Formats: sequence, structure tokens, C-alpha cells
Amino acid sequence: MLEHLELFFKSIFIDNMVFAVFLGMCSYLAVSKKVSTAVGLGAAVIFVLGVTVPLNWLLDQYLLRDGALAWLGPEYADYNLGFLSFILFIATIATMVQLVEIVVEKFSPSLYNSLGIFLPLIAVNCAILGGSLFMQTRDIPNLGLALNYGISSGIGWFLAILAIAAIREKIRYSNVPAPLRGLGITFIITGLMGIGFQSFGGMLTGDNEPPEETAPTTAEVEKKDEKEIKKEMEDEKAISYNEVNK
Repeated sequence: MLEHLELFFKSIFIDNMVFAVFLGMCSYLAVSKKVSTAVGLGAAVIFVLGVTVPLNWLLDQYLLRDGALAWLGPEYADYNLGFLSFILFIATIATMVQLVEIVVEKFSPSLYNSLGIFLPLIAVNCAILGGSLFMQTRDIPNLGLALNYGISSGIGWFLAILAIAAIREKIRYSNVPAPLRGLGITFIITGLMGIGFQSFGGMLTGDNEPPEETAPTTAEVEKKDEKEIKKEMEDEKAISYNEVNK
């Protein structure tokens, strides 16, 4: 349970797709002018990541990695289909995006029209493919953690685009200097938000720091001084005894 919670919060705040690795920036900047469109696209990204990451985990475990075909028989254990990772991952993503596009067009035509070309472009959104590739490189051990990682990464991207959309709606009424209007102030705000999200790293690393050494108390110092004085007196007695014997 603790492993799931750690992965969940780390994927949302510390390893955020936008603020940590700068993936999905094209749609993040283009569709973040209104909160309503940002919510729709963010929900679609959560769904696509939550479905494609576990599916691609299964493909990686039972088809792509070295020795994954051993379940077909010992003669297939030496096969490595890792070179097909990109093709199969993108095919899975494109299928899910097509499903999302059909559902959104059917149940919310206004959202479908407002998202425009960026809804089908989720298929080539680098944040979506990055989720599957990060899952593969991090060797996530089981399907449950893969599902957790997909959903939490999507939530992190959703929070990023929702926050910048809310800020951009309010900033229209602010007196922004002319050279910074538009993408200029958006990039500055994104950088500041990234610093804020990265500060959550202390939540997961604070307990791993070694304990600080405490200063010795007065009683311990006095006891140590008494031991040193007693040792010095014994050394002096030993030296005097040796001189007398000589």
C-alpha cells in the first residue's frame, strides 16, 4: 500500500509530466486558454494514460522484452521483440485516442469542437508515449503499479493544464508588460509552478536523511572530564613508579 501511495504522489507532483520532464507542452500551451477546454482535454489524457500504460505493460511483459515469449514454449525463450516497442505502444495509444474521440464527439459536441485538432493529436502527445516508455525503463513490477502510474501521471498533467488555464483566464485582466503578454508570461508562470511542484520532493525524502548528532549534555561533559583527569593521574603515577625503579 505504501508503495502505491509513494508512486501516486511522486508521479503527480515530483515527476510531473509537464513540470519535471516538459512533455505534452504543445497541447498544454495551446488548449490552456479556457478552463472548460483544459478540463476536457485533461480528463481525456487521464483516461488514455490510465488505459494505455497497463496495456503496454502487458505487451512489454509477455511479448516485447527479452525472454518474454517463454510462455509459448522453451524454443521461443531466446526471442527479443524489443525493437517493436515504439510501433506497438503507438498503435495501442492511437486505438484508445480514437475511442476517446468517438465518445467525446457523441456525448459532448461542444467540447469536441472546442478541442479541435488537439483531441486526435493526443495520439502523438509525447506525454502519452512518455508514460509508457517511463513505465518500461523503470521496470514497474506489476500491473497494479502500472495502472497507478498511468492514472497518477494523467492526474499530474491534468492539474498542470487546469492550473495554467485558471491563471491565464485571470491574467487577462492584469497589467502585463507588452513584451511578456501571451506565451512569455505563460512560460514564466510555468517555471514558477514547476518550482512549487518540485518542492514536494521533501515529502518522500525527509525520512531518509540521517539523524542529526545531538550536543552532549553538561553531565556527560563533566563525566568525560573526570575520566580524562583520572586517566592522566594514573599515567603520572606510572611514570613516577618507573623513574623510581630506574
